[in-house]
Amino acid sequence: MLTWVYPPGLVDRVVAACGRGEQRRRLLPARLVVYVVLGLALFSPASYLEVLRHLVEGLRTAGLCGTWRMPAKSSLFRARDRLGPEPLRVLFAATARPLADERTPGAFWRRLRLMAVDGTCWDVADSAGNEKAFGRPGNTRGPDRAAFPQVRMAALVELGTHAVLDAELDGCRVGELTLSARLVRSAGPGMLVLAGREFLGVPLWRAFTATGAHLLWRVSANRVLPVQERLADGSWLSRLHAGTDAKKRDPVRVRVIAYRLTGVPGAEENGYRLVTDLLDAQAYPAAELAALYHRRWEIESVLGEIKTHQRGAKVVLSSKTPDGVRQQIWAHLLVHRALRELMCRTAAARGADPDRISFTDTLRAARRSVTASPGIFSP
Repeated sequence: MLTWVYPPGLVDRVVAACGRGEQRRRLLPARLVVYVVLGLALFSPASYLEVLRHLVEGLRTAGLCGTWRMPAKSSLFRARDRLGPEPLRVLFAATARPLADERTPGAFWRRLRLMAVDGTCWDVADSAGNEKAFGRPGNTRGPDRAAFPQVRMAALVELGTHAVLDAELDGCRVGELTLSARLVRSAGPGMLVLAGREFLGVPLWRAFTATGAHLLWRVSANRVLPVQERLADGSWLSRLHAGTDAKKRDPVRVRVIAYRLTGVPGAEENGYRLVTDLLDAQAYPAAELAALYHRRWEIESVLGEIKTHQRGAKVVLSSKTPDGVRQQIWAHLLVHRALRELMCRTAAARGADPDRISFTDTLRAARRSVTASPGIFSP
């Protein structure tokens, strides 16, 4: 699976573009180290040497290893340091793209590709370098101090396929809004981006809509949204103002959709409100938009796939250096991307919804496939 989604030739080009190619022949060439790092994410939380054994087992069976010998664990550490996180990040950027087409069940609504943005945090090894680079939640002293430093990540996800199209990493003191603003580069026309109430702010709203993307975001209960025009489907037109627009001279025009959920355990008694830039009530009915919003929660499933099933529940990333941590996170995103592409191809061949294919079954099948792939060393 790894060499199918990330062919050796592409890996070599990325490594060369990042200036990580070898000046001399090594026991652990950069190409192999990329696959080892991906293997560490695929087989998490297995050990270095166990993963490397998985990667070369198929090669030995096929007689393709030659005189190659298993390196020492310290050699793998040094090889990872030489590689750094940049080739993994660039490889992700070079391959991340929407996987769904208009035939993919649940991927589009009224010809708009369904997307969502959200954030999460990764626990990382408790080292001085990681704490300095990423910070630690809570007070610096006392019982409220978190056990581990944390990396904050914001992600833009295609909901129909659960594919992560873009991600940003930073320290835990950097807010989700700041990171999400960097994801605007991957938004564009034909998308409908869903987000929770914590994301609603005029600067971020304008940044996304400037790309041509449409938005459907929840609004907090205390946000004042005066009725300027009541529409036939019960929604209304209103305006948003930035916190810096004290004189309210530069509004953003939005459409507000208010609704309640009945017979749903845990539903908020005061109901819900959404805002969207889709102002045409006839073309985009309020009832359909309200029913659509629950799809936003699928991004939570995506983050759970990566952090719980793939990485392992409550597993702390092992790297003690900031570059090693970034390398691990990009590797997890690359492996998840590969798994999701495999699932989409399988679903398309069967005419099925990608959501009907088990992520954990695919993960186990991919782990079995690694030892059967002889493409890592071959030219």
